[in-house]
Amino acid sequence: MIDAWLALEDDLQVAEDEPVGVLKVRAPHAFGQQQLLAPLVTFLHKYPQLSVEWMLNDKSVDFLSDNIDCAIRVGAEVDPATVSVLLAEVPRSMVATPELLARYPAITTPEQLSALPWVAINTFYQHDVTLHQANGESRTVDIVSRLSTDSIYVARNTALANTGVVIISSWMVEEDIREGRLVEILPQWRAAPLPVHLVYPWARYYPTRLRRFLDLMRDVMPQISGMRRPEAE
Repeated sequence: MIDAWLALEDDLQVAEDEPVGVLKVRAPHAFGQQQLLAPLVTFLHKYPQLSVEWMLNDKSVDFLSDNIDCAIRVGAEVDPATVSVLLAEVPRSMVATPELLARYPAITTPEQLSALPWVAINTFYQHDVTLHQANGESRTVDIVSRLSTDSIYVARNTALANTGVVIISSWMVEEDIREGRLVEILPQWRAAPLPVHLVYPWARYYPTRLRRFLDLMRDVMPQISGMRRPEAE
C-alpha cells in the first residue's frame, strides 16, 4: 500500500520528474554537520518543492520504526536486508602530539604502539588496531585505551590534549598535521579506509526524491574533501 501511494504521489505531483514532499535522511554527526551541508543546500535550491529532514545520528537505523527514507553510514557492515550503495572511502591517519611522542622511545615498528596510551573511537576500534602496508602485509596490535568515545570530535580534541594516539579520519586532522599540532605515526602503516554507504530499505518503488538524492550522493561524495573513490572501482 505504501509503495502504491508513493507511486501515485509522484504521478500526481511531479512535473518532469521533479521531486516533491519530504525526504527523511539520517547522517553521521561529523559528516552531517560539516562535510555534507554544502551539497545538501545545493540540492534544496535545485528542487524548491522538496523538503529534507536532516537527522544526525551515528547509530544503526530501523527504517520502519524510525520512519527514515535513507541513511548515510560510515564503516558499517552491509545489511543484506537493505540496499547499500558504496559511495566513497574515508582514508584514516594515526596521529599523536609531538609532546606525547617525546615521552617514549621513537616508534619504528607497529609492535611498539602497544606501549603508548590510546584514544579509541569505539565504533571502529577499542582493544586492538589492524594496520596495513602497501605491499599487503598487515599487523594487529593490542592497545590500552585511556579514553573510549564514539565521537571523532572528542577523539581529536583529547588527542590534542596529549591524552593518546588516535586513528581518525584524515580530513579531520589535515590542518593539525600541517600546523604541527599532531604528527602522523608510521605513515607507511595505515588503518583501512572506512567505506561510506547510502542505505535504504528494499521496495518495489522508490520515490523521485530518494532517486534524486542517491544521484547527488553518487556524484558529490567522492569529490568532498577528505573522501576518495573506492579503490575497488
